[in-house]
Amino acid sequence: MQEKIVILDFGSQYTQLIARRVRELNVYCEIHPFNKIPELDASVRGVILSGSPFSVRDEKAPKPDLTAIKGRLPLLGVCYGAQYLAHFYGGEVQSAPSREYGRAMLTVVEPSDPLMQGVPSPTQVWMSHGDTITSVPDTYRVIASTEDVRYAAFRIEGERSWGIQFHPEVYHSTDGITLLRNFVVGICGCKQDWTPESFVETTVRELREKLGDDRVVLGLSGGVDSSVAAVLLHRAIGKNLYCIFVDSGLLRKNEFDSVLESYKGMGLNVKGVKAHDRFLGDLAGVTDPEKKRKIIGRDFVEVFNAEAKQIENVKWLAQGTIYPDVVESASASVKGPAAMIKSHHNVGGLPEEMHLKIVEPLRLLFKDEVRRVGKSLGIDPQLLGRHPFPGPGLAIRILGDITPEKVEILQNVDKIYIDALREWGLYDQVWQAGAILLPVKSVGVMGDERTYESCVALRAVASTDGMTADWVHLPYDFLAAVSNDIINKVRGVNRVVYDISSKPPATIEWE
Repeated sequence: MQEKIVILDFGSQYTQLIARRVRELNVYCEIHPFNKIPELDASVRGVILSGSPFSVRDEKAPKPDLTAIKGRLPLLGVCYGAQYLAHFYGGEVQSAPSREYGRAMLTVVEPSDPLMQGVPSPTQVWMSHGDTITSVPDTYRVIASTEDVRYAAFRIEGERSWGIQFHPEVYHSTDGITLLRNFVVGICGCKQDWTPESFVETTVRELREKLGDDRVVLGLSGGVDSSVAAVLLHRAIGKNLYCIFVDSGLLRKNEFDSVLESYKGMGLNVKGVKAHDRFLGDLAGVTDPEKKRKIIGRDFVEVFNAEAKQIENVKWLAQGTIYPDVVESASASVKGPAAMIKSHHNVGGLPEEMHLKIVEPLRLLFKDEVRRVGKSLGIDPQLLGRHPFPGPGLAIRILGDITPEKVEILQNVDKIYIDALREWGLYDQVWQAGAILLPVKSVGVMGDERTYESCVALRAVASTDGMTADWVHLPYDFLAAVSNDIINKVRGVNRVVYDISSKPPATIEWE
């Protein structure tokens, strides 16, 4: 039985970061909404309560029933979680005189406390809250404070329960990983045996047991996720895996042929299907981003379905769904926990008429974990290092309506940009890059002629898992060279801009 830490999500923007930090310790964990606490069987070694955009004093604040957890399992409340443990068990939380947001210096009061062992004093932590704990029950003991926050960290006597007002999961908390290790490994006793190799071994065994001699069909996209899912399934069921690679006409330039060839070189059974006319025809005149996604999702499923029906006795549909897809696509009964940002056509259901069961071998992995699993499977590093590419393809990088002419312009721009990143040795320093064709035309001068042509935006971000991202400070010389190449070589473009927005508040893609 795989040991795990359960994280109860109260809607914090940092909840996924808590999971990332725990997994960096080679410990498996799962995020669950606060109002859907999973069965706490013997595999659960401890529970973490996340932060929240709510105040514990709000009428609609999350109020989980911790009867089966508090005093029975190791428990760590973070920010809102700590305030909840104080406020609803006899203490008091009040609005802070001023919002406490940013860096603070933490003084450890009890260095021998299991949670604080090895944490230097003082140490920098990250605060992000509008309320503060003003009193605690008699059994609560202060173990660390800041200049403005007395109850920055406390433990509950007679229990393995702790609360901290700061966020150890954020990079700005310089010794946050030490504190989390103290809780996850020292207090919860986790063995740190969740590695890529153990994941592959366990998953292949489970897939064999689950699928038996059934046939499985998988839609490949050319990206890391579906490729790793394919190799994992191929290792488990071999010839019973059938892969379909659909060309929507919205892939990068020459990508369909090159990727199809690489898949065949990996020993996968792949059929390529060209469906340009259908996708571009159905997208004609559509400008709403969500409608674009739904049309592409629908068309993909219908094209895929028609191909899958030609394979006899298929019982399963495999998908390359990963954890951020699941988290971002979930909806909640209150604002906050995993509120839906956009639809993902690779998450969840499929038309009932397909009569296929779904298997998602990567569903609980973050992107960087998928890459590490791919490396342990021996997949080509160049494929594993490919930047993420949106499921709807270039459709959501063409703002406004989509035409074959616009697709060709963007494919040419994108190729110049991505090729240049590789040539300048910058590709691997960027998590994701792409070009966006804007529904804007501007005046330009080329030779002795006045032009009125399109503007493109270049985007490059650094990230670990796509949940947050910072724009990359690409060299000015590089940007100048790429801009010059694009304007000179791509007819229809006379202006290039660079996007310097981070996520949040912006998203990585523009649509």
